[in-house]
Amino acid sequence: MKELRLDRGYTQEALAREVGVSRQSIFAIEKGKYRPTVELALRLALALGSSVEEIFWLEENQGEG
Repeated sequence: MKELRLDRGYTQEALAREVGVSRQSIFAIEKGKYRPTVELALRLALALGSSVEEIFWLEENQGEG
């Protein structure tokens, strides 16, 4: 997501304002420490002019265990 954000000219703060969350939330999502809700993922995709699947994906073994 960070690459898309930078390509679109957004700072973390500006993207956070655009989608209605804190800058810390954007930071945590980019670091993989926070998984956004479906609603937030959709808002991010819309703001970044991208698809949710381009921004977020499941790791192959994620959820197993």
